[in-house]
Amino acid sequence: MGVTYRAEAPDQIVIEHLGAIDLLYHHRSGATHLVAAPMPQILEALGDGPATVADLIGRLAAQFDFDAAEDMASLLEQRLAELAALGLVRVDG
Repeated sequence: MGVTYRAEAPDQIVIEHLGAIDLLYHHRSGATHLVAAPMPQILEALGDGPATVADLIGRLAAQFDFDAAEDMASLLEQRLAELAALGLVRVDG
């Protein structure tokens, strides 16, 4: 099945939209992060439940116009690794 990603519980993250950037407050760690798209959208897509990169591409396709020339899987894996490093996403598998 591959690697599955899970977001921190929704009640543990507060997202405040501030125009071009978003503020994420992580209750458990007490840390605040400033991020830009597609980070909040990835977290919101993971709010629908655990997902593989392929699942997330499907969930996010409705919000973003993906360019076929872009390697979306690679881009998402990079952003997911960043979210995991912040403690906002857990990697299973």
